[in-house]
Amino acid sequence: MSEQRVHFYQVGSFAVGNRLLSADDRTVQSSPHRTNSIDSGHRACQGCGEALGARYALDAAMRATNGQLLAVNATGCLEVFSTPYPETSWRIPWLHSLFGNAPAVATGVAAAMRVKGRSDVRVIGQAGDGGTVDIGFGTLSGMFERNDDVLFICYDNEGYMNTGVQRSAATPPAARTATTDVVGAEPGNGFGQGKDLPRIAMAHDIPYVATATVADLHDLERKVERAMSFRGARYLHVFVPCPLGWGSASNDTIHLARLAKETGLFPVFEAEHGVVTNVSRIRRLAPVEEYLKLQRRYAHLFGAKGRPDIVARLQAIADANIARYGLAPERGELDNREDA
Repeated sequence: MSEQRVHFYQVGSFAVGNRLLSADDRTVQSSPHRTNSIDSGHRACQGCGEALGARYALDAAMRATNGQLLAVNATGCLEVFSTPYPETSWRIPWLHSLFGNAPAVATGVAAAMRVKGRSDVRVIGQAGDGGTVDIGFGTLSGMFERNDDVLFICYDNEGYMNTGVQRSAATPPAARTATTDVVGAEPGNGFGQGKDLPRIAMAHDIPYVATATVADLHDLERKVERAMSFRGARYLHVFVPCPLGWGSASNDTIHLARLAKETGLFPVFEAEHGVVTNVSRIRRLAPVEEYLKLQRRYAHLFGAKGRPDIVARLQAIADANIARYGLAPERGELDNREDA
């Protein structure tokens, strides 16, 4: 998929009508020939960002590989809601691995295809943030070091949602989870913890690393197809809001994913061999408060006993991301944010 600047004509809308693009640049999801890699019948929660992310990413990968694709899936929400024994919602070759070894299993599958002489068959490993940033971190680093020919996708909903909304190393500061209560001087998850997996992946100097959100389908599909044009280890980190774990409205999933980018809390970029090559600049710079107030996991930061000092610290994290990746709008400065 090529990349082009699209003009938006609807006031107040971020929607991109397919009529604005040539047929070759329309999304995979707009095509009647899409694979429907994960089909109807799964048991994801209403508004699940991970279900959207998996379908978008794997349908794009199926198009990029002419249907020659195998997927390895770690234990987690995506596995549980899509394959309640003896049923499955997957319409592609799909394997379930343990929570912590999906990168290793995907490596083995890729090696088996190589031995069989099937260089046309490509392999994707996938997991949530728990299976990527925490439990599967060691095997993922090994996959990167060996430069195994696998695209690994993390669907990041910022916690262990399947097992009761516990904290993961991708849970943001101040967020309430079942294991980070809102008590003490720093209520919710502590500051200065966790891992920035995209930057860690870049430090391995692998061929391709990118971040994306379910709010920008064109960008996500383009990055999947770009990733499949490389050989060797590749990593895609997809931001997927979780209404159940975040305490957000099911119809706010796309809105929240967009705000994560527009505030700077989730920088969207791509890198090759450890060097950032492209960033998605912010269109309308929004304050982090606009994003936080839509989620009950941050409710303790607002109201009569709110914590504006904590909100300011979260704003500082967003500002640092904007400065690091050069995400600020071309026409604006950090102190010229539009009101919500």
